[in-house]
Amino acid sequence: MGAIGVALFRWRPSRIEVQGASMVPTLMPGDWALTVARRRFRRGDIVVVEHPGRPGYEMVKRITGVPNERVGERTLADDELWVEGDREDASTDSRHFGPVRREQVKAKVVLVYWPKERRRRIA
Repeated sequence: MGAIGVALFRWRPSRIEVQGASMVPTLMPGDWALTVARRRFRRGDIVVVEHPGRPGYEMVKRITGVPNERVGERTLADDELWVEGDREDASTDSRHFGPVRREQVKAKVVLVYWPKERRRRIA
């Protein structure tokens, strides 16, 4: 039981239901996914991020830009990430509101567990 307790404390697993089409085909509306808390993120990670203009409103996006990297006309600061949905036409993301601070990234999506036929690990 001790190892399970340490793992739960360290990774703080949580679950989310995907709503909206911004991450199609990677994540579909109605998918249920497991997330874990992380301190470090890298380009390509799918994450739960708090909308910078709507405190408490969380979205699922992909990290496409990391600190000190140039995105368009801007260079990201040490604590900034650029996030985008996989479907540009269906996503409100950094292309609309700019970079997000690292503290706004709440968790990393690690697997889809429902519906059963879509069950898989998210790299």
